[in-house]
Amino acid sequence: MKEGKRSLFGGNLRQMGMVIALVVITIVFGVLTKGTLFRPMNISNIFMQNSFEIILAIGMFFCMLTGGNVDLSVGSVVGLSGAVMAVLTLNYNIPTSVAVVMTLLTGIIVGGVQAGFIAFLKVPPFIATLAGELVCRGLCQLILGGQTLSPFSEGFQFFANGFVARNVKVGNLNVFCMVVFVLTSAALILSELNKRKNRQKHGFIVSPVSIMTIKLVCIIAVTAFILFSLSAYNGVPFILIVMAALTLIYSFIAGKTTIGRHIYMMGGNPNAAKLSGVRTQWMMFIVYVNSALMATVAGLAVTGRLNAATPKAGTGYELDAIAACTIGGVAGATGSVMGAVLGACVMAILNNGMSILGLGTDLQQVIKGCILLLAVTFDIYLKNKAKNN
Repeated sequence: MKEGKRSLFGGNLRQMGMVIALVVITIVFGVLTKGTLFRPMNISNIFMQNSFEIILAIGMFFCMLTGGNVDLSVGSVVGLSGAVMAVLTLNYNIPTSVAVVMTLLTGIIVGGVQAGFIAFLKVPPFIATLAGELVCRGLCQLILGGQTLSPFSEGFQFFANGFVARNVKVGNLNVFCMVVFVLTSAALILSELNKRKNRQKHGFIVSPVSIMTIKLVCIIAVTAFILFSLSAYNGVPFILIVMAALTLIYSFIAGKTTIGRHIYMMGGNPNAAKLSGVRTQWMMFIVYVNSALMATVAGLAVTGRLNAATPKAGTGYELDAIAACTIGGVAGATGSVMGAVLGACVMAILNNGMSILGLGTDLQQVIKGCILLLAVTFDIYLKNKAKNN
């Protein structure tokens, strides 16, 4: 019984470690910025300015899940997608909706070429995506001619800068924010109860009801704070809805589908997965095409947010995506989409908090590096502790 409790505690600690870290970092920067971090406008800006972090982290998650592989080209794909979108709409006057589809197809083609080299020609992902990074960055500068192109249509800008039903209010409360809060709270409670019921059904250890209740209360309280803050500003940013939808869709794919299980198997033991009938080549192909697709979506978000396509857009973003996944506990066959998203949220809070404090980019890099190292060290400590128990 005692061993079971230790196992349960260790498992919960490992799962909740990132949440605890996120809360601590948020509180620290909230104090250091004298509450500026928690202002409604700033909370809205955190989501809008750092949307690319979460979108890229979702794509990078599956790459790293295959066995610690990464995609070094995502930052350049972000820049290339913005360049393609700008040329199509501003130079050739193609309708925005058509241009978006064409840009997404461009990202899929880029990902398909890289994935083909990785999956079928056995080029190491590091080399293939490094080459892709150089090619895409060069194409971005070539397409734009070294110039910045702008502005874009209001419809396209809405993707990254728009708010859902911002003027639909009851008193001072945004109706859409309240609806989202109620639905999210109900979904969290039902999901937790269903998860608990399934674990009990299969004889697994479950946490005490008191711990489950405290956990739900804390999550719902944070959700309420965020949504009420958004309600006090302009409501829910449209890009937040996009990020939430992507998180839910890819969480379902990773945890509930055959493709997700096969990718986890590849990360655990590629040879065993292949002998078990997993089509490892096609899984790698799908993973890297998806990574490029997510980078293209992130590129559209960045371009819409800036209302401009620049040759330097996306520079260094691949490192932020890798750091977000690593901080979120993604390694080999372990980790989850939600973990990667939480890691991206940590990076977003760091970026925003350090910007408010006026820290230089050099010092920001030092702090990010230290936090990344601490996160990995903590994860390794918990793994070793779990093995010893």
